[in-house]
Amino acid sequence: MKNLTVKNIISAVSGKYFGDPSILEREISSVTKDSREVKSGCLFAAIKGENVDGHDYIISAFEKGALCAIGERLPEGCACPVIVVKNTITALGDLALFYRSQFDIPIIGITGSVGKTTAKEMVSSVLSQRLNVHRTSANLNNDLGVPLTVFGIGGSTRAAVIEMGISHFGEMSRLAEIVRPDMALYTAIGSAHLEFLGDYDGVLKAKTELLPYLPENGVVFVNGDDEYLGKISCRQKIVRYGISKSCDVTAENVRILGTDGMELIIVSGRRRIDAKINSFGVHMVTAALGAAAVGMHMGLTDTEIASGIASYRPVGSRSGIIRTGSLTIIDDCYNANPTSTGAALKSLALLKNRRVAVLGDMMELGEDSARLHYDTGRAAAACGVSLLLTCGELSAGTFKGARDAGAEAIHFTSKEALINALPDLIKYGDAVLVKASHSRRFEDIVDALKKL
Repeated sequence: MKNLTVKNIISAVSGKYFGDPSILEREISSVTKDSREVKSGCLFAAIKGENVDGHDYIISAFEKGALCAIGERLPEGCACPVIVVKNTITALGDLALFYRSQFDIPIIGITGSVGKTTAKEMVSSVLSQRLNVHRTSANLNNDLGVPLTVFGIGGSTRAAVIEMGISHFGEMSRLAEIVRPDMALYTAIGSAHLEFLGDYDGVLKAKTELLPYLPENGVVFVNGDDEYLGKISCRQKIVRYGISKSCDVTAENVRILGTDGMELIIVSGRRRIDAKINSFGVHMVTAALGAAAVGMHMGLTDTEIASGIASYRPVGSRSGIIRTGSLTIIDDCYNANPTSTGAALKSLALLKNRRVAVLGDMMELGEDSARLHYDTGRAAAACGVSLLLTCGELSAGTFKGARDAGAEAIHFTSKEALINALPDLIKYGDAVLVKASHSRRFEDIVDALKKL
């Protein structure tokens, strides 16, 4: 890794070094926080979690080949090279800031309340048609994940797409300080983390902490269909994308192909790009337009942009389509809030099958949680859901909202009870949407549906 000698690491994190001085000029090979992923010559970061304390694995990490460790204390009886700091996560951020400063490549920061991972993958798919792109993997988008993502930038990297997720004020400023993106892409301002950010204006305020860290000649790509993103004002150039005709990059002749995706023409001035999205969900049109806007700014050809959009595939349980032979399962259970759930229900409404929605609790919605769950139930009814199945204490409100709006709905107090009832409720040929906050683990329901 570029200039990440043990000596430079100590300096970057203002740490105190204990161990063999002969390795100070040696470079680490990688950074990991998981002792199971230790590789020869790596830096092992010891982090104390809720259930596991990484400091207990420092000696094990050296036995597997780690060159050095960084942590908040020196393990008893440890004679291995360790850099001791006040806070390991803060130190990793400081180290990532130092590492980032050595690269002069375009970096795109992706943020918003919903659709960040989809946008990140779509933008990466487009740019990868010409460039070697490094992007955020899994859900490494927070104060720990972003530094780990930055460490993945290598000498052959020609662009980076980094997802930046926050839930509190001040967090975005820290991520932006580390990443220092040249461009930012905003997906939407929605009802995520309202427990900590208060309301939509609070969400916007927290997300736009990113803007002061962009250079003067930076570019901000904004979803022009989003009411709150319309309030953004900054010194950088703003490019708006969306289905609104006033957007700089928009769409014409959108043709819905059910679970097989969509066809559309991407329009920007005189440029017209025929594109195919091989993924489910009307919200994918917006993601494709955002990626196209970035691609155009980066100088990609129409063919490269169209190929990148066509190459996109969902990641994890994000609008993934599972065809079992008897059912079409829309696996969207990675996470949920009222905004993303509303979009998923609208997409479900476009299918010709009997439409079933299985919805669970949406977390971190603050004092408006009850109303937002109730409104989600009414939204399900408005979208013409044939049957709504809800599960969880908060989702009792979703059930009530749907019933009050005239929809057929059944509420379950436990996930096990819902799973046991599925054989009697699900019919051959159904399209079944499964969505809830990640902590509800609705992938268990997806697994049960696969067996029907």
